[in-house]
Amino acid sequence: MRMIGAASLVAMGMLASAPVQAQWVPPFKGNDTGGIIAYGLASQTDIRAMAIDHCAGYGKVVKFLGVQAYEGGYISFACRWVPYYRADGAVRARY
Repeated sequence: MRMIGAASLVAMGMLASAPVQAQWVPPFKGNDTGGIIAYGLASQTDIRAMAIDHCAGYGKVVKFLGVQAYEGGYISFACRWVPYYRADGAVRARY
C-alpha cells in the first residue's frame, strides 16, 4: 500500500512540474463543411471574400452561421452545396 502511495506522489509531482501550454489556433481554419475566422481578423481583411473563396474551392456556396463579437471570438460559416434561392424563380409543376 505504501508503494502505491509513493508512486502516486511521484506521478503527481511530475505532472505538477510539467509546463502548461495552450494550443495555437490559426486565424482562419476550415474544411469542406465550413470553418471559423478569428473575430480580430474581421477588422483587417474582407472575411466575406475569404469564406467565399474557401467554399468555392470545394464547389460550394457560403452561409454565415454566427458571430462571437468580442476579442478572442470567432465567426463561423458553413459550405453548402446549393444556394437557398434560384435566380430564375420558384419551381412550378405544370399538369
